[in-house]
Amino acid sequence: MNNEHKDAVQDTVTEETIEETLENTPNTGESGSPEEAVNPEQEVPVTESADEAAGSAELEKLQAELQEQQQRTLRVQADFDNFRRRTQKEKEDLGKYASSKLITELLPVIDNFERALQASEENPEFESFSKGVSMIFRQLESVLATEGLSAMKSVGEPFNPEYHQAIMQVESDEYEEGIVVEEVQKGYMLKDKVLRPAMVKVSM
Repeated sequence: MNNEHKDAVQDTVTEETIEETLENTPNTGESGSPEEAVNPEQEVPVTESADEAAGSAELEKLQAELQEQQQRTLRVQADFDNFRRRTQKEKEDLGKYASSKLITELLPVIDNFERALQASEENPEFESFSKGVSMIFRQLESVLATEGLSAMKSVGEPFNPEYHQAIMQVESDEYEEGIVVEEVQKGYMLKDKVLRPAMVKVSM
């Protein structure tokens, strides 16, 4: 056998040996170890990225801000409701007591009418005059009553600083202590409001 034929046979044997070796060698992956071979069906653990964590923190912040805004809106709404009710009440009171200033200025006129009537009763010569004045006075009282004016009843009532102005304390056998025994000047109510407190004497 010549040298060229020997070399050809040798090359063929070498190639066959290499192919068998590759077929019998297990797939070791990049690390070269069979145990560390990558299984395509194995689950890879998922970790939260930095972007996802930042997004979650931003969402929580926005939710807190939204809740704060909602609370602020509720407070503003409550304040507005209170203001509306207060304004409505002031408007009603304005209409209810619109005649207060005029009636207050007329009270001294009523006082003088009453004094004139009392004086005329003591002098029979003024009987006809007294009747005329009395008619005018009753007419005025009627007009004012339609506006809500009413005289207080003070004598015999317990002293109340909201309705009475005490100018003197006197001894009394008829009333116990702290009772109005005499009315020096009438007090008046305009509907449910004290227009003028009564000037009174109180038992001691």
